[in-house]
Amino acid sequence: MSATADAERVVERTLTLARIPAPTGRERARAEVVRAWWRDDGWSDVTIDAAGNVWACVRRGASAAVLVGAHLDTVFAADVPHEPARADGRITGPGVGDDSVAVAALSAAATLVEERTAAPVWLLATVGEEGLGNLAGVRAALDAPAQAVAGFVAVEGNYLGRVSLTGVGSVRWRVTMSGPGGHAWEAAAEPSAIHALAAAIAGLPASSAEPRTVVNVGLVGGGEAINARARHAWFDVDVRAEDPAVLLGLVDGVRAAIERASVSGIDVSVEELGRRPAGATDRDHPLARAAIAALDRAGIEPTFDASSTDANAAHERGIPAVAIGITTGGGEHTLEEWIDEAPIAVGVEALAATIAGFGGSR
Repeated sequence: MSATADAERVVERTLTLARIPAPTGRERARAEVVRAWWRDDGWSDVTIDAAGNVWACVRRGASAAVLVGAHLDTVFAADVPHEPARADGRITGPGVGDDSVAVAALSAAATLVEERTAAPVWLLATVGEEGLGNLAGVRAALDAPAQAVAGFVAVEGNYLGRVSLTGVGSVRWRVTMSGPGGHAWEAAAEPSAIHALAAAIAGLPASSAEPRTVVNVGLVGGGEAINARARHAWFDVDVRAEDPAVLLGLVDGVRAAIERASVSGIDVSVEELGRRPAGATDRDHPLARAAIAALDRAGIEPTFDASSTDANAAHERGIPAVAIGITTGGGEHTLEEWIDEAPIAVGVEALAATIAGFGGSR
């Protein structure tokens, strides 16, 4: 079967998945659908593991396997309307590209791979990739894989042309400050949790372009009234870097800013919300070369942007990993997210060629 012949089935499956809400931690309904698909497609050992991931064996063998995964979860709450629209060669709706089309494409690519390589290949639909899922699904999968893993391919739907070899690491904290409170006038000498919090935020390390780093305060809350010294205040900070050592240095800088802002009478607590490891696979590695060659044959110039995907968990374990896409699109993590239909066949073919190129042709 050709990728072109199977592209319509990928589209239909994309629409089916995108209609099913799957916020992180609530992916079971999608997992059941994917399990049924993969059984119907004739793959063996189709199971849902204890973490909620879906597994399927495409081809067995004595050597270590190529593991190909895409994530089931989205950033959208269950009460957000999930009504993908198909018109003028595009599909629009929450989660269509991130990552519905990727999950829908896995089996189609596997059908092509089955004809081209004798290498062991497994499919994996993961949970817990987005937000504070902290890569729970793929971490569980790599901690107890169905077979030893030679290389991991993470599929992110709307990034056709990107060969992401560098995993952006992140550390996420909630910083909470608590004080005695009091009347804004009568107790003006008492410390304010919000004032201390503002000083901490102002003292955070700046983001940089080289080496690329990000320190972002995305959520802030606290206080009781405009005329009260705040008893409680908190902020969530997301620290990111491509290099593990740089990431550790940034975390130390954030901790130092919090300590500098601490004043008498204010209690400070730091809760870790999430952590993703940084890491990379060399561009000369056979897996990277296979992904690049697949795009070259399709006439697509590859880009090598860093990203934060399930591949991070493989980097952490020393497993060669790459993140690639299936089609073009935009608007990720918005209700207007969209993907193009026409490139799907090319993306499926490139994914299959990547797997077969790394696994070795028959």
